Amino acid sequence: MSLGFDIGRILGQYNGATSSQYPEQVEQDFDHIAQHAQHEDMRDGLAEAFRSDQTPPFGHMVGQLFGQADTHQRTGMLNQLLGAVGPSVLASVLGGGRGMGGMSGMSGMGALAGLLNQGGGDDQRVELTPEQVQNLSPEQVQELAARAEQENPGIIEKMSGFYAQNPQLVKALGGAALAIALGRMSQRNRY
Repeated sequence: MSLGFDIGRILGQYNGATSSQYPEQVEQDFDHIAQHAQHEDMRDGLAEAFRSDQTPPFGHMVGQLFGQADTHQRTGMLNQLLGAVGPSVLASVLGGGRGMGGMSGMSGMGALAGLLNQGGGDDQRVELTPEQVQNLSPEQVQELAARAEQENPGIIEKMSGFYAQNPQLVKALGGAALAIALGRMSQRNRY
């Protein structure tokens, strides 16, 4: 009983709050809520943060999260994005990055782009491996996420579902994004 009351009390602090009004303990509150919230509530809260005009653009935040992620999480992120847009969009982003100012590992990126373009169209499901993902930069992932959002706006919900399963990673977005997510969750408050 007290557990439900605590969640409701915590979420109540974020109902209607703007990013400049969130409590200082937003990260601790997010940790507590993430342990007990339903997956759908977390997903919807994160989607709200990704769409908010009080946070950076979706692509930028995905690139930032990619930079903070471990290899397993990076692979999962890229496979979610790839599933939303198909291998040709990923190949075009990777192929277009060759002249982008000396990013390391670009020869590997060209090979990956070529692999993705071989033998099939966008309807062919391709899964990247951790080895294929290791040389991608956050900037390339930022560009890919921005393109994915243009091609398929539903990618925000899909990525939010992925991040709802990795709430520790989401903390890298900072207090404003966390407060927006918690605010959205407070609107759906079932606790």
